[in-house]
Amino acid sequence: MNQVSAPLPASNKMVWAGRIVSALPVLLFLFTTTFGLLKPALAAQGFAHYSYPDGAMLPITIVEILCAVVYAIPRTSVLGAILLTGYLGGATATHVRVGEPFLFPLIVGILVWLGLYLRDARVRALVPLRTLP
Repeated sequence: MNQVSAPLPASNKMVWAGRIVSALPVLLFLFTTTFGLLKPALAAQGFAHYSYPDGAMLPITIVEILCAVVYAIPRTSVLGAILLTGYLGGATATHVRVGEPFLFPLIVGILVWLGLYLRDARVRALVPLRTLP
């Protein structure tokens, strides 16, 4: 039977690096949702470009806000990362469907999980990085 070893305790620098890396996607999501709420005509053009119906912008924006908030709260950050991964998967699929580069949503997803890995010992215990013997 395999035993899961406890993760090494995180240094203060690692935790702060995780907080900073985690803040980047949260700030990005807050910016895009603010843009969608304050400039609805311009955001609606973007939604039309991706062939989303007119009424889809507000529900998608609300989901984006909720996912970012759940991720930003330490007690629910793992659930938030899972939800953001699904959200970013939809963004990736949207870009692929219209033939646009899809690297940006992938990078944001990597930042979500990297930040969580650096700041949360539970995630480090689930995904241990090992050195070769």
